[in-house]
Amino acid sequence: MAASSLLLLLADGRFPAGAHAHSGGLEAAVAAGRVTDLASLEAFLVGRLATAGLVGAAFAAAAHRAAVAGAVDPADPARSAARSRALARLDAELDARTAAPTLRAVSRRQGRALLRAGREIWPHAPFGDLPTGPGGAHQPLVLGLLCAAAGLSRTETATVSAYATVTGAASAGVRLLGLDPYRVQALLVGLADACDGTAADAARAADDPPERLPAAAAPLADIHAEVHATWEVRLFAS
Repeated sequence: MAASSLLLLLADGRFPAGAHAHSGGLEAAVAAGRVTDLASLEAFLVGRLATAGLVGAAFAAAAHRAAVAGAVDPADPARSAARSRALARLDAELDARTAAPTLRAVSRRQGRALLRAGREIWPHAPFGDLPTGPGGAHQPLVLGLLCAAAGLSRTETATVSAYATVTGAASAGVRLLGLDPYRVQALLVGLADACDGTAADAARAADDPPERLPAAAAPLADIHAEVHATWEVRLFAS
């Protein structure tokens, strides 16, 4: 399968990694009255892209870089050990950037789901070098290795990550607010340049040491995530 087709496959919300069950924090924002219409949804998506979108894309690109660095002989013990150390550092740094315990758990849960799909499709990829602590690895790290296995570039990896940040929440907006899906798609088209720009910034940042990767935060989103986790009835997992 061509790399362009694989990019579309991995960016598709129907890819079996459970992303469709998450609203990216939109459900709680809607309940709090902070997102009520198309204009406020756009503001929400722009903010999400600049924070969680940038951070997730940068860490996915950095994980891709770690995977490609050992691509000459992925099974070489020395390269595998180096890759494991690099991914462990990335995992710890991303954990530190995810203030809300609920969001840390969500990221690792999505990582496990994505890893399951990745192992089925690319069984020879070095997924065994991912951190194996409680909960598994964060989703962006799994995505980085999966995209490397698919032959995507670092920028394409960051694009898949950034794209998912806005499209998942946009789709949830249609369901939560009853918005016109055509107008929501038009909104996403309008955000395409911002999405590409975020991906490009994230891909460049991946050359930096893990501790210098983007750390953009959204404290209100963290609060919303913790409140949302206490609901007995909810439409989305997060």
